Amino acid sequence: MMNRRNLLKYAGAGFLGTVGLGLTSKYQSSYAQTGPLTITALGHTAFLFTGSGKRILVNPFKAIGCTAGYAEPKVAADVVLTSSRMFDEGFVNSTYDNTQLLEEPGDYTVGVLEVQGVSMPHDRIGGRRFGTNVAWAWNQSGINVVHLGGAAAPIAIEDRILLGRPDILLLPVGGGPKAYGPEEAVEAVRSLNPKIVIPTHYRTQAADADACDIVGVEDFIDLMPDVPVTRGDNTFSISPSALPSSGMRIEVLSYAF
Repeated sequence: MMNRRNLLKYAGAGFLGTVGLGLTSKYQSSYAQTGPLTITALGHTAFLFTGSGKRILVNPFKAIGCTAGYAEPKVAADVVLTSSRMFDEGFVNSTYDNTQLLEEPGDYTVGVLEVQGVSMPHDRIGGRRFGTNVAWAWNQSGINVVHLGGAAAPIAIEDRILLGRPDILLLPVGGGPKAYGPEEAVEAVRSLNPKIVIPTHYRTQAADADACDIVGVEDFIDLMPDVPVTRGDNTFSISPSALPSSGMRIEVLSYAF
């Protein structure tokens, strides 16, 4: 993978001015893929992505604190991606003992899919408190997906190049010491300019009232009054042809309590 120093050297002011927000990372290659991408919300930042003949599970968790009232994920998956080793986004139980696990930044191949892990700080002080967060980017069923995991720092220029422009962006919005709060999430959306935003990492009825320091999703939505919001159940399916042709929308998936 191109290292950050060489990437920044290549992506000078003229390059960035030319491509702007249309940056395309290598994971966004075109594949002959049929059928929609199905996204299932499993609570907090855990989601199952099904399409292109693969099932990708991101960020299984331990039921504690803000995730106390969720059922720990035990869905069938071909590969598990984790953003960190913290209990709320990287607790891999025995269900996945024989499943491929990706937990470090880098480039990976999963069947016909190319998956890229991008290192970002997991706090607002350069990772000195909570270390590294891995954001994941891949193309599945012809749709460019970016899952920011527990991102907390502003998106640097090199990260924006590596991640490219998402069709679907999953990002934390509830705040706390190790993930975007509502205002920071809005800035990340403006930086990456996705077509669909799926909020993650926000307070729900699953939270232990005494051990959860994040806010609800409405705090984020209120800061984007001009963006249409769709509220569905815990499963969402979409094909490339159904993506917004202009602008963006927010898709709120409700956990099936």
